[in-house]
Amino acid sequence: MDIHKFINVIDLSCPQVVSGHPEVFCPESVRDRSSRRMTINKMRTKKIFIYLLLATYFLLLLGCAFPRIIVLDDPLSPEEHLNLGVTYEKNGELDNALKEYKAASKKLPIAYLYIGNIYFQKNEYEEAERYYKKAIKKEPENADAYNNLAWLYFIKRKNLDEAERLVLKAIELNPVKKNIYQDTLEKIRELKNP
Repeated sequence: MDIHKFINVIDLSCPQVVSGHPEVFCPESVRDRSSRRMTINKMRTKKIFIYLLLATYFLLLLGCAFPRIIVLDDPLSPEEHLNLGVTYEKNGELDNALKEYKAASKKLPIAYLYIGNIYFQKNEYEEAERYYKKAIKKEPENADAYNNLAWLYFIKRKNLDEAERLVLKAIELNPVKKNIYQDTLEKIRELKNP
């Protein structure tokens, strides 16, 4: 077969088969189609890879890909939380102290007094008042809670009659600290009767 005749016989509409000769395949046509398929497959693979990469990126941004550790049982006792809170408070870390006192308050009612003290130091007097009252409700024998609430009323210059009653109750509950409570009482009375 002459090479020129062979070139004339190639049917370009069907790249696999030589015209009129279905048993003769055109190797270049097959190679072109095969390389096109490989290119398309590579492009699909790249697209899929990019989509997976983007999905992983967004999952990382959302924090879904990181395992979370959940502690079901608190390893610290309420007393340890209270002590840790005192340490934080002494170091001026009031927010950390508050967190520890709140953890301790689940089992120790005295922690409400400490929480009130933190809010008092932060000048959040309404919160301090709320926790001092809670301390008195949960632990009615806690003289310091009565005195601190009385001092809060003195600082706010309100409820001075109630403040006087509270500090007298504190003296009654804990006469050992009478000198400390007496100072609060004198300041309140000075403010009431200038």
